[in-house]
Amino acid sequence: MLTHHTPRRSRAVLATAFSLLAALLSGCADAAPASPPKAAADGLLPFVGVLTSDNDHWCTASVIDSPSRNLLATAAHCVYFQKEDKADGYEPGPFKGDLRFAPGFSGAGSGRSPYGTWKVTALHVNSLWTKDNDDQGDYAFLTVAPDKHGRRIQDVVGAAAPDWSSSPRRRVTVVGYPNEDHNPRNRPTSCTTRTRRDPDEPYMIRMECPGFWPGTSGGPWLANHRDASRPGRLIGVLSGGNTDHESVAVLFDHRARTLYERAVRGRGGSPVRG
Repeated sequence: MLTHHTPRRSRAVLATAFSLLAALLSGCADAAPASPPKAAADGLLPFVGVLTSDNDHWCTASVIDSPSRNLLATAAHCVYFQKEDKADGYEPGPFKGDLRFAPGFSGAGSGRSPYGTWKVTALHVNSLWTKDNDDQGDYAFLTVAPDKHGRRIQDVVGAAAPDWSSSPRRRVTVVGYPNEDHNPRNRPTSCTTRTRRDPDEPYMIRMECPGFWPGTSGGPWLANHRDASRPGRLIGVLSGGNTDHESVAVLFDHRARTLYERAVRGRGGSPVRG
């Protein structure tokens, strides 16, 4: 398994995280603006952000266009852990505790969440990952609750439409948030380049760009991206790589679409309670 982008947090953090979540994160979703942004502020994409728990972020996610207007896309390994992850302080299985998404996140220290933080209520993970630990299933769709005003996240920050039949050779913009060790200002890194099929794992596509350290897992691969109002098509999410210069993503296909459609209908999935 390619793991250089895999989240890593200490046992001490995990042991204390969930007891503090309610106090730290209560009321965060109230900060969302009244209308969807038409352009990114300071080069940020409003629909891309970080997954957070106990004010700690470890992976990237993005809003994916859907009829339900409440879905995120990220990597499966960000939210569903395997037995071997237990040595790093992760309880095997789906994420347990309060999980939130902070779109447009940036800033040193605890950072700023200009569109609030949004509660994740369900995880939809491919069975290739949950049953077989197979990298072909390293993607997931997350259901997000409305804010206290009843607004859905896509109506506030926008979204990128999925492409389920993309060619492996595309011009893409990839966005991700490296962890604080490499990114003390908590700003996303991005790269626009050409992709190709990965020669070692043909179900994946590869790009070569520096700066995609741990924390960038789950970041969107956007084909034909222009700006926040013209985000392009989401063809996959960042899965891993052997170095920070080389990254791969599972190319979205009919299996990804089937999982997405289940998520849209609210069927199956693992509830997130916290």
